[in-house]
Amino acid sequence: MSDRFGDLADRLEAIAEELAESAMIELSSAIRRGDQQRPATERTLTQARRAIDKASHLLRNIDSHDEGSEQFD
Repeated sequence: MSDRFGDLADRLEAIAEELAESAMIELSSAIRRGDQQRPATERTLTQARRAIDKASHLLRNIDSHDEGSEQFD
């Protein structure tokens, strides 16, 4: 994997961790308030984290995708 893609994947993973922490804070706050449903904000943060995780995974596997590609002249 290219260092550039690896660096991007690392940065995305750090962002995903921040999103997960933010989602947990939202969920904990809702529990303390006695809310009966998951907050919409927490659901959105979790959805965003999953998308970032997917992007990071794709970047980490980019070399394996390129191995079967045809070479351009």
